[in-house]
Amino acid sequence: MLALSFDMGGTHIGCGIVDDHKLLAQAAISSEGGHSLAALLPAVATTVESLLSEMGITAQDCSGLAVGFPGIVNVRDNTIHSTLKKYEDAPQLDLAKWSYDTFGLPLRIENDARMALLGERFAGAGRNVRNIVMMTLGTGIGSAVMIQDQLLRGSHSQAGCLGGHFPVNFRGRNCACGNIGCAESEAAGWSMPIVASEFPGFAESSLAKLPHIGFRDLFEHADAGDAVAVAVRTHCLDVWSATAVALIHAYDPEVIIMGGGVMGSADLIVPYVQRHVKEHAWSSWGKPLIRPAELGNLAAIMGAVPLLAEDIDAAKI
Repeated sequence: MLALSFDMGGTHIGCGIVDDHKLLAQAAISSEGGHSLAALLPAVATTVESLLSEMGITAQDCSGLAVGFPGIVNVRDNTIHSTLKKYEDAPQLDLAKWSYDTFGLPLRIENDARMALLGERFAGAGRNVRNIVMMTLGTGIGSAVMIQDQLLRGSHSQAGCLGGHFPVNFRGRNCACGNIGCAESEAAGWSMPIVASEFPGFAESSLAKLPHIGFRDLFEHADAGDAVAVAVRTHCLDVWSATAVALIHAYDPEVIIMGGGVMGSADLIVPYVQRHVKEHAWSSWGKPLIRPAELGNLAAIMGAVPLLAEDIDAAKI
């Protein structure tokens, strides 16, 4: 199977052509600061046409288009139910019609963390594992759950994908979702600079000299010995670890796969979370393994083939 695949991330839209085994072509366009998906679709279409032309094929050589979207979506009717400060016009768009009009292809749209889990299950760290939780750490914190080989979706399409909005501090700061003290409000790409700026001693920290603090900056300055950076990094690690335990208690996985841009520091993050899970998770059979995603930022794009091949009508959870 050949498939077109989009991963609509917080800062860019990744476009790819995949087959049953690998990514054949890829490109990305920036979506930084954009709240209108409709305004970006022409550039997406142009990017895909360029990829197809480079490969010497047409869209009709593909079986369909799979889209990973950062929000609550219903894969059964390809509708977007809810967004969170990104692509805010998306619920009003008929993307299935756009796909037919633009490429002549059927479309399936799924939550981006679920797409990433499908990709890792298909071709990455989740091969041959039947019960998996995916955590994606980036601009936000996403999650997805597979139970006995089936994605967990629930009656309103939001089951399993709101792990970043499990409260880790019920007296904490307000989250963008409206809840209080979510993991995402404590240790996500959008919230971490706010958290850092509130740490004692921040004004004297090397972080204060940066125009914007990203996770790469945080880990680099912590490695260089900046005390505030070390404290903020430890805070984030503790939040991610607590979230992993909550996901274990909720969904009983064999493996937690951690992905997203932050996992460039997987050699530090994975052992830290594994130690916390070993000490704090209540599981009668043993302790779930924490694994870094093998496909990196390509996981959601690689989820296209298993998503398009899934018998949605037969999905039970």
